Amino acid sequence: MSTQPDLLYSEEEEALRAAVRDLLTDHCSAADVITRAESDAPHDLALWKSLAATMGLAGLLVPEELGGQGASHREVAVVLEELGRAVAPVPYLTSAVVATEALLACGDADLLGQLASGRTIGALAVALHSAPGAPVKAARARNGTLHGELTGVADAVAADVLLVPADDGGLYAVAADAVTITPQVSLDLTRPLATVTLDGAAGRRVGDAEPAVRRALRAAAGQLASEQLGLSDWALTETMRYLKERKQFNRPVGGFQAVKHRLAQLWLEVVNLRAAARAAADALATGEDADVTVAVAQAYAAPVAVHAAEEALQLHGGIGMTWEHPVHLYLKRAKADSIAYGTAGAHRSALAELVDLQAP
Repeated sequence: MSTQPDLLYSEEEEALRAAVRDLLTDHCSAADVITRAESDAPHDLALWKSLAATMGLAGLLVPEELGGQGASHREVAVVLEELGRAVAPVPYLTSAVVATEALLACGDADLLGQLASGRTIGALAVALHSAPGAPVKAARARNGTLHGELTGVADAVAADVLLVPADDGGLYAVAADAVTITPQVSLDLTRPLATVTLDGAAGRRVGDAEPAVRRALRAAAGQLASEQLGLSDWALTETMRYLKERKQFNRPVGGFQAVKHRLAQLWLEVVNLRAAARAAADALATGEDADVTVAVAQAYAAPVAVHAAEEALQLHGGIGMTWEHPVHLYLKRAKADSIAYGTAGAHRSALAELVDLQAP
């Protein structure tokens, strides 16, 4: 018997949110993110160490007996909301969710413990745009070594170990220093992409690629909605705050009727996104209708996040168009997220198939 999803935040989840937000407020200012995005070291590894090792957040999905926290996707979703709100340049989604979920499907205890501690950063060597269930490019396995070129791998430049799907059906753990990682030009500078070139790299088989990649990408798509929620909520909150202070014709800009209508529409969209994202996190945690709920969340999340960032840019007027104002970081992240782990259209098509409806 199906139960209703619990969309409310528990006291523990709110306490976790407060702790993460305090850390990000102190160590992840917008100015710092902009400066770092322009540098050769886009990832904030000091912040990652605080999140992963000090607070133990890298191991939320890992059982306690394997060195993790034994929490659920609901707690991970709260963390991702706050990371999205700060556009934090840390490999949390790619390592603590995607790589970790792939290893949970394989049951590799040693590597899971390393990722849970935060000392090791993992990345699934699959293109960021890959949707759950879609075919992915695999490396060639020849005589115990891996060959080939995999493009669009998110956060590969920060990874210590890569999980590489191969054409023999296996998923291989490959040390990052055994491959060539070439940064690609990416729209979102806070989640850089790279090409991974394998030229006879040695790998250790950790399990079967197909179920591991499918599980990892489904969790990624569902949890991405929470990141998009945090991003959208920041855009709405900051825009409302600005429009109360900014005056035109001797009255706050937010007092004009047309602006009120735009903000009211955006508020409704963000509220609905919160419900969709929370439902996806709860479904991943309980296993109830996870495929359908994740598809619904991602079909809705991407357009809302992009709209929220675009409205923030426009309603901030001239300052929104400047590099010094952080709104461009949010617009780029929203645009990049809109194709990450499947586009809204791909998820709508998947949803139609799941519920036996003809896709448009």
